Amino acid sequence: MNVEALFEEFTQKRILVLGDVMIDSYLRGSVTRVSPEAPVPIINLKKTEDRLGGAANVALNLLALGAEPVLCAVIGDDKGGETFTSLLQTRNLSTAGIVKSNSRITTVKTRVIGNHQQLLRIDEEQTNDLTTAQEDELIGKVQEIIASKIDAIIIEDYNKGLLTQRVIENVVKMANDNGVIVTVDPKKDNFFAYKNVTLFKPNLKELKEGLNTQFDFSNDRDSFEAAIEKLEGKLQNKISFVTLSEHGVFIHDGKNKHYIDAHHRNIADVSGAGDTVISVATLCLSAGLNIDEIAEIANLSGGLVCEVSGVVPIDKERLKAEVLKLKTA
Repeated sequence: MNVEALFEEFTQKRILVLGDVMIDSYLRGSVTRVSPEAPVPIINLKKTEDRLGGAANVALNLLALGAEPVLCAVIGDDKGGETFTSLLQTRNLSTAGIVKSNSRITTVKTRVIGNHQQLLRIDEEQTNDLTTAQEDELIGKVQEIIASKIDAIIIEDYNKGLLTQRVIENVVKMANDNGVIVTVDPKKDNFFAYKNVTLFKPNLKELKEGLNTQFDFSNDRDSFEAAIEKLEGKLQNKISFVTLSEHGVFIHDGKNKHYIDAHHRNIADVSGAGDTVISVATLCLSAGLNIDEIAEIANLSGGLVCEVSGVVPIDKERLKAEVLKLKTA
């Protein structure tokens, strides 16, 4: 593998990102006293910040690696929707795949940070399934984007109602009919709706919940691999890629399997690591890498973003340096 050539190839990729999007909002300040009205800290507000979150963070990771992401999602026709659209435009991300609805609200997660510690989170969200009309509009957007040529589709599920069974089945069928790679970062609710996708990437907790099984991964690899076999029997996916936290990652393509150990890191925050891993894995898959190489590079990327506080996209140059170091070790 030529690392420079690989990262150059990333810049030629156009990836559709379909999933639940949100705004990560931060209120930061200092705490010096407790309120006389109730036993709660008083925040002296110093800074407010809005960031793209959810599936939009996947798009930011792709953008950071030089690829062209096309985000496809439903947001509200509300103040949050205006902020979300503005954040996309600030990042030069296309709004062509965004559906605005006057019957849904834009998901906003507001974190109150005092003295560098999160004190409270306020969620504004609507998690009921899309209506049939909204599904139709979203599926139509995906169809248009597929027709304009893409290299892969990432489906990023946060269980907020966008990815109904009908949406999933229609998008996967369109992708398969057009020879387009589909990778999935799932959640429990629609776990078994993702049949016939290219790569399915649960974490260990999601795998156990989805299959309603329990085992100790550290001491029982046989039960873990039996769970993978059961998963693949239900989904008929080509590749299973499981993130294992401090144990690294596992990848299997029906013939070959690889366990890749985690690298020693100074972990600051695991938020958003899954977004980075699915982004990097998809780019590597679309570039034609072997599954062990996909797992190695995606594993590195997840570790790197965990060293930074907050949800942040991958640093391309740091990842490239780590991959080069890995290949020369």
